[in-house]
Amino acid sequence: MATFIIGLVILFGGAALYGRFCEKVFGPDDRQTPAYAKQDGVDYIPMKGWRNSLINLLNIAGTGPILGPIQGILFGPIAFITIPIGNVIGGAMHDYFSGMICLRDGGTQMPQMIKRYSNKGIFNVYNVFCCLLLLLVGAVFIYTPGDIAATQVFNFSGLATDPTTWIIYGVIFVYYLIATVFPIDAIIGRIYPIFGAILLLSAVGVFIGIFVQGYPLLNLWDDWQTPFMNAFTVDAASGAQNAFSYGDYFDANHFIPIFFITVACGILSGFHSTQTAIISRTMKSERQGRMTFYNMMILEGFIAMVWAAGAMGVYNLALQEPNASLATGTIGVVCKDILGPVGGIIALVGVIVLPITSGDTALRALRLSLAETFHLDQSTNGKRMRLAIPVFVLAAGIIVFAKFNKDGFNILWRYFAWSNQTLSLFAFLCITVWMFENGKGKFAWMPLIPGAFYAFICSTYIANAHIGFNIPWTASYIIGVVFAIAYVVALCLYGRKRGAAVKLKMNK
Repeated sequence: MATFIIGLVILFGGAALYGRFCEKVFGPDDRQTPAYAKQDGVDYIPMKGWRNSLINLLNIAGTGPILGPIQGILFGPIAFITIPIGNVIGGAMHDYFSGMICLRDGGTQMPQMIKRYSNKGIFNVYNVFCCLLLLLVGAVFIYTPGDIAATQVFNFSGLATDPTTWIIYGVIFVYYLIATVFPIDAIIGRIYPIFGAILLLSAVGVFIGIFVQGYPLLNLWDDWQTPFMNAFTVDAASGAQNAFSYGDYFDANHFIPIFFITVACGILSGFHSTQTAIISRTMKSERQGRMTFYNMMILEGFIAMVWAAGAMGVYNLALQEPNASLATGTIGVVCKDILGPVGGIIALVGVIVLPITSGDTALRALRLSLAETFHLDQSTNGKRMRLAIPVFVLAAGIIVFAKFNKDGFNILWRYFAWSNQTLSLFAFLCITVWMFENGKGKFAWMPLIPGAFYAFICSTYIANAHIGFNIPWTASYIIGVVFAIAYVVALCLYGRKRGAAVKLKMNK
């Protein structure tokens, strides 16, 4: 339990210090925001700060900070330390600067920011990459809450042959379409505060329950090779219960890079940068940025920590088999054991809300991105609907494939997890170049450190993975090191060049 508490201190203490430092480096001021300068009653609308913060939290917090930590805690209590450190210096910093640069540049979409701070080639790669990821997010976040609702709330089978599965998918689908097309204050701005309250109450309920129930949590200094209580795995051949060892799992499954791909959203998520335009277009002041962007990512880290602890507790009590493939079932076990039948259902509703409130804004961001790229008029509901329909047809096709193919969803999830982290490298690129262009080159280490680390993580993973190039681990690690060095060197040279060009232009 002590390591868990230390991790929370790192998370919130680090956020107070580093968040303030990030704010000082950026330098928010009282200039007019896009919500006023470009007010259109659809996407550019001034909204209250607390509402923007809740909307952003729900936009960015999908199933990642729940399913990821549930699987990641199998690596042991080190997750209680790596999650908060990575969140403070990587994820929250990524979200803050991505959001603030977007805000200062007029509420521009991330693809346009990439075009502004890189070159046409990188922009084209990112644009395709980003659109595919947003489409995958939309599809995955229909599939996941639909299955949780079907199996954990309504006790249906959740099978592809069960009509109730598709009815639940259809309800989520209709909501997504409405949220994608209609003005942001008509749907998202009105119901998100309710969703936000449910989300926070469920997370706080599980957090309190961990202490009340006395969940056994391992510490870094404990013996990882011996389960704390009665954790077990089941031998597939004999059916015998075998003791589970976090240490063995840590060694066998390559903590680096697998952990940092698995626990995506609680530490760092490139998807978050695609959501910044939505909120940057509704903020009344730049000074709301630290609360809206940085602190909301910290809250997502808190959610990740809570679910990691809850999962370790039920594993150690032998209430659930410690198996990454059973993560969805673990959600139900944690909720119902800690909060009882009624409270458990309420908590499950909060869990279902998470992916739904990310999926709808992902598809909304995809519509906006396509509209800006191809210069499509989106002034009426009909025009927005014509662009949204093809997007939803593609999303539906992905869901059908994932549901009827035995390994379909696992394949999609692996690609989603890797592409999600890889996308962050583009955001770190933007932040680095922006710093050089704005006379803040001495702070370029802030995006370069997490950027270099994830350049190594993402390249190593895809080099070795079966869904990638299937290269042996030793060679994959070498590839990762080379790519990370190349990423840093190229970005420093390019950033300094851009900074010098801006300085020369100003002196003329």
